[in-house]
Amino acid sequence: MSSADLDTWRRTTLAASLGKMPQRKPRFATLSGIPVDDLYTDARGTDPRIGFPGEYPFTRGVHPTMYRARPWTIRQVAGFGTAENTNERYKYLLAHGETGLSTDFDLPTLLGYDSDHPIAVPEIGKIGVAVDTIDDVRLLMKDIPLGEVSTSYTINASAFVLMGMYEVVAKEQGVAAERITGTIQNDILKEYTAQNEYIYPPAEAVKLVVDTMEYAAKAMPRYNPVSVSGYHIRDAGSNAIQELAFTLGAAHCYVTEAVKRGLSADFVAPRVSFFWNIQNDFFEEIAKFRAARRLWARMMRDWVGAKDPRSWMMRAHAQTSGVSLTAQQPDNNIARTAIQALAGVLGGTQSLHTNSKDEAFQIPSEGAIKIAVRTQQILALENRVCDVVDPLAGSYYVEQLTDRLEEEAEALIREILDRGGMVRSIEDGFIQRQIADTSAAFQQALEAREEYVVGVNVHVDEEGELPFEAFQLDPDLAERQIRRTRAVRRSRSAAAVGRSLKEIRRSAEAGTNVMPAVVDAIRAQATVGEMCDVLREVYGGYRGPIIF
Repeated sequence: MSSADLDTWRRTTLAASLGKMPQRKPRFATLSGIPVDDLYTDARGTDPRIGFPGEYPFTRGVHPTMYRARPWTIRQVAGFGTAENTNERYKYLLAHGETGLSTDFDLPTLLGYDSDHPIAVPEIGKIGVAVDTIDDVRLLMKDIPLGEVSTSYTINASAFVLMGMYEVVAKEQGVAAERITGTIQNDILKEYTAQNEYIYPPAEAVKLVVDTMEYAAKAMPRYNPVSVSGYHIRDAGSNAIQELAFTLGAAHCYVTEAVKRGLSADFVAPRVSFFWNIQNDFFEEIAKFRAARRLWARMMRDWVGAKDPRSWMMRAHAQTSGVSLTAQQPDNNIARTAIQALAGVLGGTQSLHTNSKDEAFQIPSEGAIKIAVRTQQILALENRVCDVVDPLAGSYYVEQLTDRLEEEAEALIREILDRGGMVRSIEDGFIQRQIADTSAAFQQALEAREEYVVGVNVHVDEEGELPFEAFQLDPDLAERQIRRTRAVRRSRSAAAVGRSLKEIRRSAEAGTNVMPAVVDAIRAQATVGEMCDVLREVYGGYRGPIIF
């Protein structure tokens, strides 16, 4: 690609983007007053494998202007206790500069149990917010303008229910279908390999994911029904190559299963997004984002045959690494998080969560989460890292790392496909063994002091009292949540609920899309547990292979 190609990019792709979204500042310059261009290339042009931002293969970013027009979305995760508790945290975060909401759910909700189920009671509200009925989501989103604020839900096995609840509440607020935005994680394959919060067998669970993809593309065309998550794979112990391969492999599985159903790849692929981990190897993480964009673009265009350039774009949320946080010397986590966040920005993420210093102990305190938000604001406003698109492009090291990560990840994806695909490689434990072996090797390196964690195996201090006040959950929250759920059951029409649950069963047994029946059941006030139980009876449960 020559300087003429750069001129063409400026006159076409860049100009079209600026027509929709102008740059944030009329003039970009260093603190010394040196003018800063939007894009830098080699004097001889640019390598086709690197290309231009906003164009295939998207190595340099999915948007032509990247952060010069708009910084990434600051999306801190919230979720604990009852819907009212989490709603209060939402409002605190929005008041301090968060630009997008993200929600964790408690373990019973993740596993499709109502709060008054005996297995659920000890875990109500502990690792996220408890949701049993549509009333909980109404309270969760109270006074949150869903036509203006993008909301992400971190939930997988029961995601089909929560996505339906979100749609119903958004429409109750008067938000038109084409204005409903947001993301639900809904990446069930990584549950079998990393997080182990699954309900149904893998094949049936993938069918549910495709149901949501098909439904959302018609009912909420701007909503992202799948955020394929490398985050948990990496925190489970994988390396960057495995994170790339298992994540892109899962996304490829969802898209190709949708195509088998008769859907166009260009119908579903543009609404698939990604969620990446940002670990401590600064340059490898930057290269990982660049390799992921290039490999996904090639997979969609050349492997799947998608024609729409939007189908080739890998849009990404990222989060600093939870597993890298230490209980020892927790103030060190502020520095770790800031450096990891910078890698995510230089890698070109569209959305970012920065971890709080106390998360190795507990749900983040308000003071700690405020520091995490301010960390992103400093990067966005003070350090000028937003002023240039892909500033490390052309670095010998970064480009070679990008190439190597792409090549090795592609080789691993092809191995999985040769073995029969993602579902088969999960059912026989291939992927789980890969992650476990890598995790064990890293732990051995720590113990041998071949790898270092400051405060843990080097520069260790004597432990004293916690340097912050411990976060306390309301001890009465479980009782309140159970009372609310039981009150809903008493007040609703049992006949209407029964009819709607039968329709879910009929759709599941017939192999048709369950989502229309699920949304009807939600409106009838069916609970999360009741809807998930119907599918438990139809699909059965699942126990993963023993790999140790």
